[in-house]
Amino acid sequence: MTSVSDTISNTQGELERLVGDLRSLMSSKDFDSIPQIRQLRQRLDDGIDTVRDTAVRAAQDAASQARDAARAADRYAHDEPWRVATAAVAVGALVGFLLARR
Repeated sequence: MTSVSDTISNTQGELERLVGDLRSLMSSKDFDSIPQIRQLRQRLDDGIDTVRDTAVRAAQDAASQARDAARAADRYAHDEPWRVATAAVAVGALVGFLLARR
């Protein structure tokens, strides 16, 4: 099972590879014969930077929300241990019952 930080790291790595591929394609000398290539390159660079920043920010927000949810669950388990234990026993009994019926 991959952690949130591993997923974020993998996503950022894939995004960086995509950006690198796109930049190397755009820096190709084959495009120099097109007069508007400088404007196109600038717009693409701006768009890539915007997408990268948005993706990184979204990944960081998701990781933060996951950490907050884990902290809330931990607090609840410490504040209400009997409820958590009762729920775990109930789920275990249900799973045992369903497996026994097979």
